[in-house]
Amino acid sequence: MFNEPRLALNRIYTRQGDSGDTALTGGQRVSKTSPRIECYGTVDELNSFVGMACCSVSEAARAEPRLSELDRILVRIQHELFNLGSILSTLPGNVHPKQPRITSREVEQLEKDIDRMNMPLPALRSFVLPGGTRANTELHACRTVCRRAERLCVHLAQQEEIPPECVHYLNRLSDAFFVWSRWVNFVMGAPELLWEPNRAASGLEPDSPPEP
Repeated sequence: MFNEPRLALNRIYTRQGDSGDTALTGGQRVSKTSPRIECYGTVDELNSFVGMACCSVSEAARAEPRLSELDRILVRIQHELFNLGSILSTLPGNVHPKQPRITSREVEQLEKDIDRMNMPLPALRSFVLPGGTRANTELHACRTVCRRAERLCVHLAQQEEIPPECVHYLNRLSDAFFVWSRWVNFVMGAPELLWEPNRAASGLEPDSPPEP
């Protein structure tokens, strides 16, 4: 199974989950509301968001070839998220030696990606708002879903055993999405939207006096 990823999925529905439970990789039935299901289900959700961002980056790369690097990275991330989901959907005693997983190598690669792509970016003087390009906003969406997946992983780790690299990876990945969101705007020449405190709440320009 783990040497050949091309599985034959002949039946899409089985009716076995109609009672509100589902099967882990080892065959154990658990509630669909269990922390483990919440955790790898959110990783799956994140993968969908990454796919959307990847499409936007790939489109934009036709006009700006430098974006092709990020396009390739995001495809790699999609595979890694599936590997992460594989481990999260398996109880420790059922993990196969050849089963796909996340290791310190993937975490270290993310750190290299972050350092390299953050290097040319201007220093920040405020918090950044999503916007400027579609790819930027979709990468910010990836970042926030990734943070939620990380929180759920931490919650799961407090109750059950999971490899520590799962949390490490998601923590680093959310940082990477932040850098990548800035990087695409930088490469595409789009301005960064910086938070201006109170402007949205008051409807005033930053230096305008408040109404009496």
